[in-house]
Amino acid sequence: MSVAKKVALLALAASSASAFAFSPRAAAVSTRTAGGGVVVPPAGTFAKTSPSTSLALSSSGGAAEAVAEDDSGSNLAETLKVGSYFALWYLFNIGYNIYNKQALNALAFPWTIATIQMATGILYFVPLWLVGARKAPKLSGADLKTLLPIALCHTGVHVGAVIALGAGAVSFAHIVKASEPVVTCGANALLLGEVLPAKVYATLLPIIGGVAIASMKELSFTVLALAAAMLSNVSSSLRGVLSKKTMSGKKIGENLDAQNLYAVLTAMSTLILIPMMLAVEGTGFIPAFKAAVEAGSFTNKSLSTLLLLSGATYYLYNEVAFLALGKVNPVTHAVGNTIKRVVIIVASVVAFKTPMSTGSIVGSSIAILGTLLYSLAMNSVKK
Repeated sequence: MSVAKKVALLALAASSASAFAFSPRAAAVSTRTAGGGVVVPPAGTFAKTSPSTSLALSSSGGAAEAVAEDDSGSNLAETLKVGSYFALWYLFNIGYNIYNKQALNALAFPWTIATIQMATGILYFVPLWLVGARKAPKLSGADLKTLLPIALCHTGVHVGAVIALGAGAVSFAHIVKASEPVVTCGANALLLGEVLPAKVYATLLPIIGGVAIASMKELSFTVLALAAAMLSNVSSSLRGVLSKKTMSGKKIGENLDAQNLYAVLTAMSTLILIPMMLAVEGTGFIPAFKAAVEAGSFTNKSLSTLLLLSGATYYLYNEVAFLALGKVNPVTHAVGNTIKRVVIIVASVVAFKTPMSTGSIVGSSIAILGTLLYSLAMNSVKK
């Protein structure tokens, strides 16, 4: 199958999910903000346990209008719809982690690969804007200035994760990423003065302990992988804090729903990454690409396909994540996110035959359980 067909199928799957999400019934059960602006929900409205890079930003605010289901058939259709969102979310996420690791194994240029992946998303959402399938956002210079700090954090989330995934095992990077709630609590306390109940802080103990155990017993441990994963965690937490401080209750531009906001941040992050990539890695990627092809491991087409698929699955798993998480309550989201992390770790271990020590398995299990307890505790606080 050609690269164009593979990417087209991925885009079709996400676009089909988007079409479902914006059907009349789906629109009726959503919450809206007058004028189409984005209002950031309170911190923790969406649990923040994924590396991966979906934003805690949503089109919300105003009065939610509940619509009763007409019959059991409608309930079944809604269940199937949500199930398809989660299936695509997991599928794209697993695909991204595998394609990304394969690309990094072939080419040790994480900054360049991160830039290519970020830029690939532009090939998805710009055509949607041009053909009118999705309304293009309208932003002023002041709007872009407001979004710039958030885009910088978005850049740190992605490049930190890519470096971590290249420097160590996929499973280890995701174990460290499970500690993001610890960073989030610290950032909220320092920058927003938010103090949470003791039961929430208590759930951080198994996260810290589990990551510590897993790090000590991890067979593929590297300081770079740990530091880069923590950079991604810090950037993700700051992104949420800055979003709440700078955007909460404000109308930013026109047509800036959650998906368009993610698209705008993707475009801004691409522009940020290009000079950073050149400063750190220069143009060494080009001769390395040619050397990999000359070595016989890849053809020009197969290596280009690998890079493009890593970028396509990166953008699309975030796109579908918005659709999935917008249709379920926080508890379901927390459980789904926890299961997703387990599935990715297992899939990466199987795909790359990465050995995990008993201590690493125990530590990762404790840390992931801690993230679930944290999400559930945060949800109970908000009730």
